[in-house]
This record gives sequence, C-alpha cells and structure tokens, in this order.
Amino acid sequence: MLSIEQIDAFIATVDCGSFSAAARKLGKVQSAVSQNIMNLEIDCGIELFDRSGRYPTLNDAGHKLLPYARAVSMQHNRLSEQAFSLSRKELEPIILAVDEGLPLNKITPIICKLVESVPRVQVECLLASTADIIEMVQSGRATTGLIFGEYSVPFSLDFENVGAIEFDIYVAADHPLAQAVSPHIEVLSLHRQLVISSRNSNESSLHQLLSPDVWFSDSYAMLIEWCKAGLGWTFIPCYLAKQALKEGTLIPVPIEFEKISAISNVELIQHSSKSSDFAHKKLRELVKSLFEGM
Repeated sequence: MLSIEQIDAFIATVDCGSFSAAARKLGKVQSAVSQNIMNLEIDCGIELFDRSGRYPTLNDAGHKLLPYARAVSMQHNRLSEQAFSLSRKELEPIILAVDEGLPLNKITPIICKLVESVPRVQVECLLASTADIIEMVQSGRATTGLIFGEYSVPFSLDFENVGAIEFDIYVAADHPLAQAVSPHIEVLSLHRQLVISSRNSNESSLHQLLSPDVWFSDSYAMLIEWCKAGLGWTFIPCYLAKQALKEGTLIPVPIEFEKISAISNVELIQHSSKSSDFAHKKLRELVKSLFEGM
C-alpha cells in the first residue's frame, strides 16, 4: 500500500538530488527516507532511481511516476488544509497583493463592501509586480493576489480570470518616434525601452525586451515620468496613460502596418489554504466586479 510518506520522500529526493538532502528538507533521518523510497519501489514492483552514480537519478519509470506523485501530494495538502479549516473559528486575515499596474482606485470600494459583509476582517494591502506577487502568495506572505496573466501560476495556487486590461506603446510627444509614422515595429529597437521589472528579475511574456538599451523600474508611475521626459518608449496599461494623452505629453507610437496594443488577462490568485475561508471567498466574489465597464 502506497503511503503519503513514501510519496513525499520520493518527491523530496527528486527535488533535492540526494537522499540526505531530502531528509534534511523533510526533517527526518536519511535512513527513514531511504527506507520509504525502497518500500515505494517494492510496492510499485520496479526501481525508480538509477543508483549507479554518486547521486540517485530518476530512471524512465521514475519520470513516469513523478507527475502522479506530485498530484497526489498536492491533493493531500489540500485535504489537510480543508480539514484544518473546518475546525477554525477565527477569521483569516486578508493580505491582498496587487500589481501596481492595476486600477488601485477601485480596490478601496471593494474593501468597503467586504467590510460590510465581514465586519471583523483584518486587511493588509501590498503593491508589487506580478512575478513578485506569485512568490508572495506561494510563500504565504500574501493570501490573495491580483496579477496580470503573463506568468504561469503554480499548481499549488488557486486562480481565476477576473477581467482584462489593454496595453499600448507610448512615447513623449517630442520624441523622435513621435515625429513620423514608422513602417514596422523593428524601429523600436533603435530607441531606449523602459520596462516594468520584478524584484527577482523574472522575465515576463508581456514585457519582452525589444531594444538593446533598456531601463527598468518596478513602478509604472516612474516609467510614465521617464517616458514623458523623453527618455524612451514604454509598454503600459492604456488607462494609466489617459491623463498624459489628454495633456499631450504622451502619444501612442505610430506604426503603419502593425497593431501593437495588446490585451492582458487579469487573474486573482489565492493560496489553497485560504480558498475555503469565508472572507476570502467573499473577496473573490467582489473582485469579479472590479473591471466591469473598463
């Protein structure tokens, strides 16, 4: 009979690269990890590791079993979290991490409605980039995140699409790119690019580097100020550029044949241990109205 201890030992050995490292991660002695792996192989009727080298490496059978083991481990964790949540009487505090590129003026009305439904809830709000928020929710620093759908979300997190935001490329009105309609998008590579970045420097599928000359900031407000000063072009949410467009300090980069605007999905992510909490469920319901009419 397969046990969760065997599965955890198997996954930890794969992730850590050795039985001793897996034992340290699991807080067990090495002999216990090795025995769990041996029992797993006996129950499966086949060896899962090649032990001919200094460190154990997965063989073909091990590679086939691994995704199923990870799925079982994840479901076991969710079961444990759900069982624990049934006995909790206290409300879980909400730590909401929001990508700064999202409309922050709509967050407070959502929190006000949440407090009407859950008067005793405690709320903390953090601003960060999407990549950083994913790590914050995964580590437990935040319980809920509002992010752009530009990164893959780990299986350990619950997520759903709640809306979309349009992006476009902007430049100062007196920048060389604004003086004429360019024939193709490659002209952007001739000018400095101003890019939003995460604190951990994870790459984004939405904010691709097109120029060899790139400046970074983790603040869209700073990117807009740099752009208005003529320091380069930037790819930002259209609603953030509205005031500068109205003032005439920014314009969309004119490209003749190519549409360079894009729509990015907005996703709500939550740690699986919080998804069944009443306040967190209520927050999910309210956030779905956040982008209506945008």
